[in-house]
Amino acid sequence: MNAKEIMEIFKDTAYVRMGGSPEEKRCAEYLKDRAAALGLSAQLLPFDVQMGTVREAALEVDGVKVPCEGYLCAGSAEIEAPFYYLRSSDAYSLSQCRGKIVMIDSYLGYWVYQDLLENGAVGFITFDGHVNYADRDMDRRELRGFVHQGRKIPGVNINVKDAVELVRGDAKVAKLKLRQEEYTGQSHNVVLDLPGEVPQYIAVTAHYDSTSLSQGAYDNMSGAVGLLDMAAHFAKHPHRYGLRFIWCGSEERGLLGSKAYCEAAQDLEKCLLCINLDMIGCIMGKFIACVTGEEKLCHYIEYLGNELGFPVKTNQDVYSSDSTPFADKGVPAVSFARLAPGSTATIHNSYDTLALMKGEQMREDIDFITAFAQRMANARLLPVAREMPENMKEKLDIYLCRKRDKK
Repeated sequence: MNAKEIMEIFKDTAYVRMGGSPEEKRCAEYLKDRAAALGLSAQLLPFDVQMGTVREAALEVDGVKVPCEGYLCAGSAEIEAPFYYLRSSDAYSLSQCRGKIVMIDSYLGYWVYQDLLENGAVGFITFDGHVNYADRDMDRRELRGFVHQGRKIPGVNINVKDAVELVRGDAKVAKLKLRQEEYTGQSHNVVLDLPGEVPQYIAVTAHYDSTSLSQGAYDNMSGAVGLLDMAAHFAKHPHRYGLRFIWCGSEERGLLGSKAYCEAAQDLEKCLLCINLDMIGCIMGKFIACVTGEEKLCHYIEYLGNELGFPVKTNQDVYSSDSTPFADKGVPAVSFARLAPGSTATIHNSYDTLALMKGEQMREDIDFITAFAQRMANARLLPVAREMPENMKEKLDIYLCRKRDKK
């Protein structure tokens, strides 16, 4: 695809497509059709996801209504309690949560939520946006299943401007109401196989869903476009190892598509490497490769960048994307991204549109990733060890909340 054709796909998919929604399914069908136009056969593989339809969400503080979005899958409840702003996670500050509706600064991750439960909070408030931006956007967030594990308290999300005013005004009492219907829905992975000369294969992944406010051009229709182009390339070029292209659904809801694939795949032991594309091709920023595997792969990619005259910064770490479930199953993984400065491109909000993207930069980024994949797919013996170093196992345990980071 040339730069113009790449930008046309961004235009075609310029809509919100949350995991499990009809819009996400529409995009999955679009990707399947685009593959078919290339003469390639992809299939949609459904998997269950927990869904919620919020019927009513309301927050009132000291008699004043505060605009809010209810947390999906956080149950239904109506409570009134003292308002408390949790500034710090030290033991004393947490001890003040008991019986209160607690507003937190950070994202509602697993350990934050467990701290709220253990210290007796009865509800929670989060906020997003930017205090200096004109908009009053509010993301519709979710209390994820692996976070609540059946222990639910209600919560809402508000705009940061309102959060600042609550603290400025020494808010005293909050009333929170959340009413919703919860049910099991479906999301989909889109899977396309290109068999090789041997039964082992390389998984090439990218997610295609977005968050509730975002058109998700940068994060991550860019990666989805990259997979389409790479599939077209390898369909015309022989490769020793098989290539399995997986457009993952519901990544933004907790890597659900890649987790579902790794749990269901009957031949995962034949998967020798995962190459993941998440946020490439934007106008600004540096290109990076994050390796969850042996450190030698970092050096290989840096050497390749030098060989091809393509600057790339590598590190050995866990990347928050669909590469992680593969790595957790022992499959070495590398995620490629072009990370823009926050002042030039942001994600998970209404500013993530095709205006951030450049077709020519997409073309350059895809070409480098394809060159790397070409070397891996045609190796007489794949040079990357199919094992997970101990330091990466430790990082995976922390990322996947099996172990708390002592830092």
